[in-house]
Amino acid sequence: MEGCEVSSKMRYWLTLISGMLECLCFAGVVFGYTSLVFVLKEDQYFSELCSNSTASNSSQVETDCRGQDEQFSLVFTIASFLNNFLSLINGFLFDRFGTMVTRLLAVCLYTTGTLFVAFSSAAYSLMLFPALSCIAVGGILLLMTNIQVGNLFAAHRSTIITFYNGAFDSSSGVFLLIKILHEQGISLQSSFIALSLCSVIHVARTFLLMPRTHIPYPLPPRYTYGVNCGQAYSYNVEQVKRTKEDASSWKDETAKSDEAEVENTDKVSSFRRCVLSWFFVWHLLWLSILQLRHYLFIGTLNSRLSRLARNDPGLVSQYTNAFAMTQLCGVLCAPWNGLILDRHKGKPRAPGETEQDADLCSSYLSLFLTSLQCLLFSVCASIPVLPLQYVTFILQVLNRSFLYGGNAAFISIAFPARHFGKLYGLVMSLSAVVSLLQYPCFSLVKGPLDGDPFYVDIALTLLSLLVFIHPVYVFIHCRRKARSRENIPPADSDIFPSLAQTKL
Repeated sequence: MEGCEVSSKMRYWLTLISGMLECLCFAGVVFGYTSLVFVLKEDQYFSELCSNSTASNSSQVETDCRGQDEQFSLVFTIASFLNNFLSLINGFLFDRFGTMVTRLLAVCLYTTGTLFVAFSSAAYSLMLFPALSCIAVGGILLLMTNIQVGNLFAAHRSTIITFYNGAFDSSSGVFLLIKILHEQGISLQSSFIALSLCSVIHVARTFLLMPRTHIPYPLPPRYTYGVNCGQAYSYNVEQVKRTKEDASSWKDETAKSDEAEVENTDKVSSFRRCVLSWFFVWHLLWLSILQLRHYLFIGTLNSRLSRLARNDPGLVSQYTNAFAMTQLCGVLCAPWNGLILDRHKGKPRAPGETEQDADLCSSYLSLFLTSLQCLLFSVCASIPVLPLQYVTFILQVLNRSFLYGGNAAFISIAFPARHFGKLYGLVMSLSAVVSLLQYPCFSLVKGPLDGDPFYVDIALTLLSLLVFIHPVYVFIHCRRKARSRENIPPADSDIFPSLAQTKL
């Protein structure tokens, strides 16, 4: 049994490291779309939408590619929308069928998407629509199944969740690598065929280093998964029989305790109550606004840089590479958010304070810092000065790594673990509907505003002020519970304040 425990610990670490590499190299590559667009333009994708025009005050012929830019923006809009909107279905699938089924679906979608890009060409540019969508949905499914790995390390749970989300953000640098290889003569098709072949790694990890169903939290003693531990080196029949009886007894006790915990949780909170709570409403508003700001920035970055660089391809390539390089730092930024969320671990709790109360009280600082970062990022993005965009890139990757890690961590903290997949999927799906506003915003910039995004950026900056409601509400809720904890026992409505019961 001691050897089995050692094997389990080793498996925990292998699962953690391999999951980090999976998220870092594959899961969020679609958000490196700016680098991919540069390659696609060189390969003449959607080039038929460009037209030549002569300026009224000169005989110089100019190329108008607004139609091409709009089509590239539409590809990203649809992919990012499906990336989030289908998370609701994916969450129910994950909660109902478990890790193995969800991951196999993810691998199928991801491989299909990479093969679509590999076999596409300028003549078949429309293949980019299903291709990027499949890559996006498959990637978010891989992330969703990896988030539960944080349950294996209870003391650092939030740190690991944010670390994985940071790796997800940094994987956008893969498209930068494809861009560099393309400049060295490696075709786009060859790079995506290589990505397709890597799906063998995902399948192997699914069967060897991931559970068939879910990783529970809190983690039960001697929990194992994947390849079973080897049997003890003992030939004593009585000892083997006694070991089996002890194991059977332990399983029975665990099953009973799990059933009791489920019954208790049913009394505490239902899925409907979680959705109708103020926590969910303000968190949805918080995520939707921040995500819209990031999606619009990423989807329009190529045209934004072209405008600021006066259509100098060398300068656009330089800033595109700089943006992609900063995205690689997401994996370094995200764990800081996790450390903020886990800063109370190991410290004594106040009398009557539950672990959930302590986790929740540690979350409002993370939510506030994420909101502040978005405001600063939006202000910098609104100033039409090209060198300032380096600062914008840094603030963008810092805020994005905090955003998605903090989103998953807050849902795991504020709501029951058995609803995580459904709630995570629902909040991502609803925020995806809001993210569709990026396309009319882009059309507004390209049409009436004549390519100048200044007024849209100002409007989004003012809108981002609303996200501060969420951390303020969580702070007020924690202070209110702290004052009432000594006299009033925590009730159902205290843990999940509903829309009808709680006021700001």
